[in-house]
Amino acid sequence: MPESILIVDDIPENLSLLHESLDLAGYQVLVATSGASAIEIAHRVQPDMILLDGCMPELDGFESCLQLKASPVTEHIPVIFMTGLTETEHIVKGFQVGGVDYVTKPLNVDEVQARVRTHLLQAKLMHQQKQMLDATGSAIVSLNLKGEILWQTPIVENLLNFYQVNVNEFHQGLKKWLQDVLQQPEDGSILCGQYGSSAQRLQLNLLTKFDHKNLPKNVLVQLKEQAQMPSSVEIANACPSLTPREAEVMHWVIMGKTNRDIAEILELSPRTVNKHLEHVFEKLYVETRTAAVLHIMSEIKNLATV
Repeated sequence: MPESILIVDDIPENLSLLHESLDLAGYQVLVATSGASAIEIAHRVQPDMILLDGCMPELDGFESCLQLKASPVTEHIPVIFMTGLTETEHIVKGFQVGGVDYVTKPLNVDEVQARVRTHLLQAKLMHQQKQMLDATGSAIVSLNLKGEILWQTPIVENLLNFYQVNVNEFHQGLKKWLQDVLQQPEDGSILCGQYGSSAQRLQLNLLTKFDHKNLPKNVLVQLKEQAQMPSSVEIANACPSLTPREAEVMHWVIMGKTNRDIAEILELSPRTVNKHLEHVFEKLYVETRTAAVLHIMSEIKNLATV
């Protein structure tokens, strides 16, 4: 089934030009001549993309985009603005209300098609990523750089309900934690945060890697129950043959970090981390990281039942 694109413009000539070119490119094309009709059509049909004129009478494109992004039915649809307004303030406003890109008038059909292909592919990849994460049963949240939730897997809501977490407070906590991470992305100690009281704590695990020079548009954060993420002290108590440093290394192994990640977090060389793991394997009589994790988790569980 061809991908569908909704074109919104109050000028018939623009509609005709885009309709013909996108139709020839193989897309299913829908048209609207006002912001109100665009919102209605988007809710009824849910197109794969919207090309939205910024300047229209009554309900302009910026306000239309705000309403589209405010609705859970249409918030996921990428919006590309078409505008003759080239001042920076108008371009910035388009992104602020939720647009993913903009093209300037008079329209260059080849440019429009190139941007359409790019953003349709990005939207498709994000949708596939979300479906895969939903299927794994992992508690994953996608945030923009303001800390606002773009989407979350179903298990997140279940986890928050189970621990009776105040959703608004949780959102604010996520924003504060992400801002700390953005300010100090090289500080490995804050890449994994905690939320909640000591009695009911969730682990926030940043999955997206970045630095000051290469900031992503959004990040993925994993939520895990504290019981699934034992501290180095708990590991040392359950496996007394391990040194404090070896327990610390295994804490980060259990959290899914690579040897290189652990080296950066603990300010060690990768070779030193490898040595620590070799000693852990010898002391626990195992041969792999997975076997070591399973052994430690089993010992922690046994200790809790004593």
